[in-house]
This record gives sequence, C-alpha cells and structure tokens, in this order.
Amino acid sequence: MTIHHFDVAALDYEKAGQVSSQIKKLVKSYGFDPTTVRRIAVATYEAEINLIIHSHGGRITLNYEPPWVYLIIRDIGPGIPDLEKAMRPGWSTATKEAQAMGFGAGLGLTNIQKNSDTFRIASNPSGTTLELGFKQSTEESA
Repeated sequence: MTIHHFDVAALDYEKAGQVSSQIKKLVKSYGFDPTTVRRIAVATYEAEINLIIHSHGGRITLNYEPPWVYLIIRDIGPGIPDLEKAMRPGWSTATKEAQAMGFGAGLGLTNIQKNSDTFRIASNPSGTTLELGFKQSTEESA
C-alpha cells in the first residue's frame, strides 16, 4: 500500500491543476492504462477545483492498493446544503469571480462520478468528503 497526501488551498486559482497533475504522474508510474489514467486525472482535477472554489481548503489523499487507486477528498466546510441538487449537471454555487475565470460550470460532481469506478459523497456544515475508487485495467498499456 502506498499513500500520498496533497493539500489544496481555498481560492488558490493560480495553482489549480497542480495536484491532479502530480497524481496523474504517480498513477502512470504505477503502470495504469492510459484510459484509466485519464479518468483519474479528470476526477482529480474536478475535485481539486471544487476544493479551491467551494471550500475553505482541504486535502486529497491517494491510496494505492493494487489493482486499485483510492482517492479521499476532504474539505473544511461549508458543506453542500443540497446534495441532490449538487449532483445535477449545470447546478452551481460558484461565485461570479470563479465563473469569470472559467470555473464553476456545475459539472464537477457529475464528471467525478462518471469517471470513478466507485463513488461516495458525504457532506455537512463542517465539510465534504468524497471517496473514489479506480480499478486498474487488465488490458495491456498502449
């Protein structure tokens, strides 16, 4: 088992994508096929952006237990008041500032769920936790 932790600061748009890029490199080094690497990168990027836009900061933890990569994304408040709405494509609570920079289209959680093999979300006013799983393909890497 291999574990890595990555902290993500709230409102740090300048560093947006750095953690997901590091995770993509790690997953490639574990020998994951390109399709699964892409799915992990998409889900991680969306989660990282959500931490930057919607929370007071948080952490992404990667846990590699062959043949799985598990990601745990935990943030520090304010939580998601209505998970059902938040899971609808296009629904967003992003600020005008975030939207002006091209973020906050309301597709983050649905993209995360679509790209994950396993997906769990829990939220309360203290914060939100996502637990994602990605299984390594048995296909040969290209």
